[in-house]
Amino acid sequence: MKSVNCCTSPTLRVPLKVLWRRALPTGSSIGLAALILQSALPVQAAWRAPVRARHGMVASTNRIASQVGVDILKRGGNAVDAAVAVAFALAVTYPAAGNLGGGGFMMIRRADGQAVAIDYREIAPAKASRTMYIGADGKLIEGEGSSTVGYRAAGVPGTVAGMDLALRKYGSGKLKWADVIEPARKLARNGFTVSHGLQRSLRNNRDLLGRYSESRRIFLRNGKLWKEGEILRQSELAATLARLQKNGPREFYQGQTARLIADDMKAHNGLMSLDDLKNYRAKERVPVRGTYRGHTVLSMPPPSSGGVALIEMLNILEGYDMKVLHPFSAARYHRMLEAMRRAFADRAEWMADPDFVKVPTSGLIQKSYAARWREGISLEQAARSADIKAGTPVGAEAMQTTHFSLVDAAGNAVSNTYTLNGGFGSGVTARGTGVLFNNEMDDFTSQPGTPNRYGLIQSERNAVAPRKRPLSAMTPTFVLRSDGKLWFAVGSPGGPTIINTLLQIITNVVDYDMDLQAAIDAPRVHHQWLPDEIAHEPLGLSKETQSTLIAMGHTFAKTARVIGDAHGVMIDPATGMRLGAADARNEGAAVGY
Repeated sequence: MKSVNCCTSPTLRVPLKVLWRRALPTGSSIGLAALILQSALPVQAAWRAPVRARHGMVASTNRIASQVGVDILKRGGNAVDAAVAVAFALAVTYPAAGNLGGGGFMMIRRADGQAVAIDYREIAPAKASRTMYIGADGKLIEGEGSSTVGYRAAGVPGTVAGMDLALRKYGSGKLKWADVIEPARKLARNGFTVSHGLQRSLRNNRDLLGRYSESRRIFLRNGKLWKEGEILRQSELAATLARLQKNGPREFYQGQTARLIADDMKAHNGLMSLDDLKNYRAKERVPVRGTYRGHTVLSMPPPSSGGVALIEMLNILEGYDMKVLHPFSAARYHRMLEAMRRAFADRAEWMADPDFVKVPTSGLIQKSYAARWREGISLEQAARSADIKAGTPVGAEAMQTTHFSLVDAAGNAVSNTYTLNGGFGSGVTARGTGVLFNNEMDDFTSQPGTPNRYGLIQSERNAVAPRKRPLSAMTPTFVLRSDGKLWFAVGSPGGPTIINTLLQIITNVVDYDMDLQAAIDAPRVHHQWLPDEIAHEPLGLSKETQSTLIAMGHTFAKTARVIGDAHGVMIDPATGMRLGAADARNEGAAVGY
């Protein structure tokens, strides 16, 4: 194979189009226990190697944005400086989820070991009410005025405030606010080349974007859809970014941009007011911390459910000898699925904004609590979700989100997940700003017992309330080596599938010694308690593995779909090299130097 520069991806390696060899001959007769152990998916195709670099690495869903981050590192910025620049760049180049009008979570781990979680999740407007999405007929409102479409679906955005907090407290100090916004402003003003993925994304969302004049004009060219290879310029967004550069981050919440947003909301019966914007603040929180086979796991605490559920599932799996099971066997998947089922039952009952309700975080992540769950798991038979109820611990996602991970030369790292919720959020672009708005209000419990857009059942604890943050599944995560040093950072979009995507990547690395790229590219499954079915991927599990799981009582969703779009960075403990991995499921790229 041709040698490859350390900072570029090996172009001669085959992308992940995995061909699976049948583990058992067709028509073979074999006992269930043996079938469980033997039904596996040996890989025939070569995995892609991670991208390698000496100094720093950025992995995101967009190569342009990843390069922006590396350019900031080269200028002397640290991982946080670069992360803020990447976030603003994605707001331009990845409009389905990159954003100024949404929110999310950033995990920061400094080279000295200090770790912090920044919560810049959206909040409900002050005029929001418990029953605002229930119609006179007692049913959930659909279409305009619902929790998913239009002006009333948007929570007060937190991205700009979150980036400001991160940069002020944890940036290098070498680069100013205006410096990290400049690459995004240039991209918005000068434009960038429309990729095949963006063309497809805009086309697939034309019904939503076509509802609103600004979105229709900018993203659909009033019906003349963007084509691959054309240059997309966003002059209003460039002007908004220029105002942020000149006047600082509070301009978005108190300046001309805030007034434009509030005026547009008022004109279209939206709830968000100038006071809502003025009063928004991002928060620092303490990361949730667990261990898996001697490795420390640091992840996002509530109001994200991700870190708690992830650690709860890892605790359940830690009681099994996973290494003796083939990584693609029914036996391995069965144990994971049963752990997923139980953690999501707890998520539905216990998770919400900790500023409004008591969340039993410490009880849910106790090893002893996981042991009680594990005692009820049969290794031969699937449980019925109808029979699984949330446990009693002590103290008792559009899918279009996006994630990026970074590490710098000093060992500072960032794992950031942010979102508009659904692809292109509520569909609304605030007039005069170029800013797409989220539909995060759907992450509240609009009506207990009724599934949200992701099929999730959630409790009264997550009900809509003024200035409350909706529950999330975003799970930006760090895994440390047994000596306490950073090993890897990873995260993914995908609504509720985020948590299970992280579970499988971590166990792929820890239990099966996969490199980070292989761990991310490997096939995935997802179970979220209700509905009682397994989400699975095209070209994922073999027919034999599926048949074995079905014989055990599992049910598969009728249609396969892609799960997640993970991006991670790792420090090779042997060499200190920075490794980057971007998911083969999308157009992402890891870029290093």
